[in-house]
Formats: sequence, structure tokens, C-alpha cells
Amino acid sequence: MTPPTILIVPGLRDHVEDHWQTLLAKKLPNARSVAPLEHDKLSRAARVAALDQALAEIDGPVVLVAHSAGVMITVHWAQQHSRPIHGALLAAPADLESPFPPGYPTTEALRDNGWLPIPRQPLSFPSIVAASTNDPLGKLEKITELAIAWGSRIENIGAVGHLNPAAGFGDWPGAEDYIRELVGN
Repeated sequence: MTPPTILIVPGLRDHVEDHWQTLLAKKLPNARSVAPLEHDKLSRAARVAALDQALAEIDGPVVLVAHSAGVMITVHWAQQHSRPIHGALLAAPADLESPFPPGYPTTEALRDNGWLPIPRQPLSFPSIVAASTNDPLGKLEKITELAIAWGSRIENIGAVGHLNPAAGFGDWPGAEDYIRELVGN
């Protein structure tokens, strides 16, 4: 069997050079990333279309590795498309229904751009939600509720903030452990 392609689904800040997803994509020979958008960067529909386009360019099995709003891109995509997915790592989902700290899009802007409500239908593929106990963009209780609704296994990964460079994360070796587990499914 062909090993799954690892498809990185970044959040709204796209490809940050020292982000664990960017570092992971460089490290894994079978990894690709959803291309950054040039226009409509806050459009949910444009983000979902970009994910669908990236998937259309891949033959064979795929494991999705999403972070933050990338998780929401993934769950929105899953409600509209039926392509088989081998599994998904959904890391530090951003709770788009709750107000964000300054410097992030407002709830109104997210609603106006099609992000809300967050889908709560079960995913058609195995998934692991890796959630932080102190993520400023998603309280563990809410992320746990979403994971249950999606049929995902929830993994409490401790006090790691939003699991991004601002929280002290470049490399995140835990991602590779979860990916190995999903590939083995």
C-alpha cells in the first residue's frame, strides 16, 4: 500500500516559517501544504476550495494535519465533500464562536465570511484533536465538546498555549507521533 500523503492545512496566518507545521512539511518526504491564498484570505469558502484543490492534486491516501482555523477549514470541507481521508490530526482548534483577543478577526467578521456556525457533524474519517489547557483561542471544555461532536479522540497536550511560535513552539515532535498513529490505522 502507498503510504499516505501528509497534507498540512494551515490556519489563517498561513505558512509561518518557524511554525511546527512548516517545519514538519520540510521534514517529512511525503508532506505537502495547502497553498496560501492571494485573495479572500478571510473567506471560508476560498479556504475550503484551496483545501479541495490541494486534495485533487494527490493520488492515494491522505492524512490531514490541521492547526487552528485550519481545523475549521477541515471540518467545513468534510461537510461538503466525500473524498476518503485516511485520518486527521486536528491541533489547537480555534473556537471561532467565541471572541478572540485583539489582533485577531472579530466574531462578526468570521460570521460575515462564512465561518459560523462551527460544524458539529461527525467526521467520516478517524481524527485526533490535540488541545491545550491554556489556549487563548479555544477553551479546553469547548474544544472537547467539538471533538466529541466530530467523533474525534481528544488528547489533552497540556499547557502549550496556541501551539504556535508565540507560545514557544517551533518544532512539535508530538505531531509526528500522532501522524504515525493515524498512518497505522
